[in-house]
Amino acid sequence: METKHRKKMNMWQKEALTGYFFSLPFIIGLLFFLVVPMFVSLYYSFCDFNILSDAKWIGLKNYTAIFRDNDFYTSLFLTLKFAVLSVPLRLLAALAVALILFRNTKMTPVYRAVFYFPSIVGSSVAIAILWKRLFAADGLINSLFGTRVGWIGNPKTAIWVIIILSVWQFGSSMLLFLAAMKQIPESLYEAAHVDGAGGIRSFFTITIPLLTPTIFFNLVMQSINAFLIFAQAQLITNGGPLKATRFYVLYMYQTSFEFSKAGYGAALGWMIVLVIMLYTLFLFRTKKYWVYEE
Repeated sequence: METKHRKKMNMWQKEALTGYFFSLPFIIGLLFFLVVPMFVSLYYSFCDFNILSDAKWIGLKNYTAIFRDNDFYTSLFLTLKFAVLSVPLRLLAALAVALILFRNTKMTPVYRAVFYFPSIVGSSVAIAILWKRLFAADGLINSLFGTRVGWIGNPKTAIWVIIILSVWQFGSSMLLFLAAMKQIPESLYEAAHVDGAGGIRSFFTITIPLLTPTIFFNLVMQSINAFLIFAQAQLITNGGPLKATRFYVLYMYQTSFEFSKAGYGAALGWMIVLVIMLYTLFLFRTKKYWVYEE
C-alpha cells in the first residue's frame, strides 16, 4: 500500500516538474520583461535620470511636475477622446458582424477568419505604413472618392485616420460576441415569438440583456487598449500635426527618449497606470446598474 502511495507521489512530482519545465520560458519572460522593468521604472520615476547619466534621487519632484505640465493634460484628454470615440464604434462593428456570422453556413468559418485577420495584423508596422499611404493626399482613399483631402496633415481629420484603423481591428470582440450568443437558449426566442415579439424586439429584450456581461468585458479590455495606443500614432502621424495625435503613451515615449527625461517619463508611465486603475474601478462600481445578471 505504501509502495503504491510512493509511486503515485513520484508520478505527481514528475508531472509537476514537467509542468514547471514547460512553463519556465513564460515565467522567465514575465519576470525579466515585465515584473523587473516595472520595479526599475518605479525607482527611476523618483529620480532625475536621462539614460546617459547616473540616476539621482529627487523624491516626488517628477510627480509634482506632472500636475504643472500642460502637455500632460493635453495628451491625457486626447487619449480619453480617442477611447470614447473608438471603443464604442469598435464594439458596434464587432456586434454587427457577429450577428451577420451567427448563422452557420459552409463558408462561415472562412468569413470568421477573414474578419478576425485585421486583429492579428492591425497593430503591425506594415499595416501602419499601408494605412498611412491609403490616407495620403495622393493615396487610394482620395482616388476612390475623387477628393484631395490631406487626411493625415489636417489636425481635425488625423485622429479619425487612427480611429478607423482601431475600429477595423474588431475581430477579438466579434469572436467573444459570437461565443456569447451561442450560449443564449433558443427556447427564449421561441417563447418570445409565441408572445408575438419580432426579431428586433427579441434582439433588444433578449440578446442585448444577455450579452451585457460580454459587452462589459469587451468594454474594459478595449478601453485599456485604447489608453495604451502608441504604435499606430507614432508610425502614421508621429503625434502630429500640431500635436493633434500625440496620445499619452507617445508623449511618454517622446519625453523619455527624444527629450532625454527618462525619470519624468517613468513617472508619466505610473500616472497612466493610476488613471487606468481608476477608470476600471469606476466601470466595475457602475457595473450593477447596466449589466444583466441571472
